[in-house]
Amino acid sequence: MEAVTAGVAGAGVGTGSKTIADLLPLAAEKYGDQIAQRYKSGDSWVDLTYNELGRAVREISLGLVDLGIEPGEKVAILSHTRHEWTDACFGILTSGAALVTIYQTNSAEECQYVLAHSDSRAVFAEDAEQLAKVREVRSRCPELKHVIVIDPGGAELDAEQGEVSVEALRERGAARDAAEWKKRYEAVAPDDVCLFIYTSGTTGPPKGCLLSHGNYRAITDAVIKDSVLEEGDSAYLFLPLAHAFAILIQFATFELGAILAYWSGDPKQIIPDLTEVKPSFFPSVPRMFEKIYTLATNAAPDREQLDKAVDVGVKVRMAREAGEEVPPELEAAFDKAEEALYKNVRALFGGKIRECVTGAAPIAPEILRFFYACGVPVMEGYGMTETSTSATVNRPTGNGFRFGSVGRPQAGVEVKIADDGEVLIKGPNIFQGYYKNDEATAEALEDRWLHTGDLGRLDEDGFLFITGRKKDIIITAGGKNITPANLENGLKQSRWISQAVVVGDRRPYLVALITLDQEELPALAQELGVEDPSTLPQDERVHAEIQKVVDEVNSHVGPVEQIKRFEVLPGDLSQETGELTPTLKVKRNVVHEKFADVIDGVYSRAR
Repeated sequence: MEAVTAGVAGAGVGTGSKTIADLLPLAAEKYGDQIAQRYKSGDSWVDLTYNELGRAVREISLGLVDLGIEPGEKVAILSHTRHEWTDACFGILTSGAALVTIYQTNSAEECQYVLAHSDSRAVFAEDAEQLAKVREVRSRCPELKHVIVIDPGGAELDAEQGEVSVEALRERGAARDAAEWKKRYEAVAPDDVCLFIYTSGTTGPPKGCLLSHGNYRAITDAVIKDSVLEEGDSAYLFLPLAHAFAILIQFATFELGAILAYWSGDPKQIIPDLTEVKPSFFPSVPRMFEKIYTLATNAAPDREQLDKAVDVGVKVRMAREAGEEVPPELEAAFDKAEEALYKNVRALFGGKIRECVTGAAPIAPEILRFFYACGVPVMEGYGMTETSTSATVNRPTGNGFRFGSVGRPQAGVEVKIADDGEVLIKGPNIFQGYYKNDEATAEALEDRWLHTGDLGRLDEDGFLFITGRKKDIIITAGGKNITPANLENGLKQSRWISQAVVVGDRRPYLVALITLDQEELPALAQELGVEDPSTLPQDERVHAEIQKVVDEVNSHVGPVEQIKRFEVLPGDLSQETGELTPTLKVKRNVVHEKFADVIDGVYSRAR
């Protein structure tokens, strides 16, 4: 098991902070009147400077001190991604407390589990909706003493129950000595716990990952070493800040003096947001790139011409990157495709994009090739909450990427493959363990090597390829081992398909559960001549259309690996209904349990 490792990040870039606690104060001091945050208010985008951000953070931090929050105690945030989330985050960390993140989509019961298990002393609740969740379960959160509401709206706050608005908290903090703030954040050490992040998990209850300031400082340093962001650039963020990846983007953006642009809050407005914000950097998940890919390719009148344009774009851009001369005829074809395709695709991202990053789930190499050809390098990376979100990444320059791989180890990170094919990771970014769960910690960490549960391989240049999950491998009744993600990835390239779950463990053959993309239902209905889009899942014409997609996917694999039958489910999978994690990964156990009768039915009858 030969390990692959990367060098240590160089110095001289960023704020020079030693922990995440002193990052924002130093950034405010260094970048001053430069723009730090951008958010939508009504029809306009509002900018806040580093000085304004620093003041908000200081007042929140000292407000928490005024409430009696002590260093090392836990304070949670229950909110959508918005600029006040950042204010609260750094307010908590600079007070010396540890941050507990909670997804805003969590139910009241799920919030109760995190608040009680983490022993949170206070929680920032976004609005009346989130406040109602906290009130519902508060009697079962014995350590919870304070509830700070970011946007109370019409909700009346109960001071006797420790409820206070963030404005009132800031007023309390503004009345205290600023020297007290500096004393607090300078006392934080690298070994102190920075974040409690509860893994959304595809199986079982969430586990509280303990991530130290040193863990996140190490991975932040690794990210900024190769970052495409510079002072004044902007990153657009719609990912939930409760997730480890979004938090890393936040830390790195402010470390570099760039602008963090927060989404407007409407999933249907992400592309309009991008065209208005015109970011340099866009971190996302595969589903978003799949949707943009569908939008871009639907406009292409000829698939053969589209494929040629992609081939030309990839060849020319790779040749230029390698410093090679491009033949005149290839350059001419490139210029033609630039006008017909490439620039239009870049416009969907605002026209100034230099790099996108994707992770959390597999993405088809064909999609990556398409965007690269168009001048939108989407770089796939890999990591877990336990690795402070990142461990390997592709880079758009030099010999820095391989389509289909998740990149090479980041600075200071080692990767090796165990004898059974499991990916093992070691480095200063590896978490401290699971809170109140020594058994799970011992299972995950062995001699500081993290056992990821993912299967993979390393090529001769050190690029990591993820080949499956140890627990997601399907073993058919005939003993064939099959990775369902590869088949599912192929199915989801269809314009009409939103989610696909391949089933077949201990079964004679593979079947698939498929959901239709709800946003595409009107277009699908029109194409098939169906009057009522709501009837599409049961319509035989839809089944015939999906069968074409299944046949195409099957054509690339052997008979044993082919999907023999499928069922179109009446609705989509979602986090609200329990089948998806907040990062849109499928909870296979939930799907298998919830649709057990459907699966049995597919096997018991021929279509």
